Amino acid sequence: MRINFTFRNVPSSDGVKEYAGEKIARLQKYLRAPLDCEVTLSKERHLHMVDVHLHADGRRYDGHDESEDMYASIDLCLDKLDRQVRSAKAAATGRRRQ
Repeated sequence: MRINFTFRNVPSSDGVKEYAGEKIARLQKYLRAPLDCEVTLSKERHLHMVDVHLHADGRRYDGHDESEDMYASIDLCLDKLDRQVRSAKAAATGRRRQ
């Protein structure tokens, strides 16, 4: 699992990196291949924005969210990615059963 972090207009923080890394690692159980992930954390005025681009199993999953708290933005963005990954997994499992 390879995760690249990019900080824009936000100081780099190990706490945020560890928090996002733990959340992304939870998605690994739904994916067979090792995943590559690019996380961009930025701030504009009072909004904290998170962009996540995840590459695994030959597919690409994208998520974007913004809120007034960085940790809340990470949670919301990774919830979107979780739904995408679970949906793709369910579709692949359904095709195999037929």
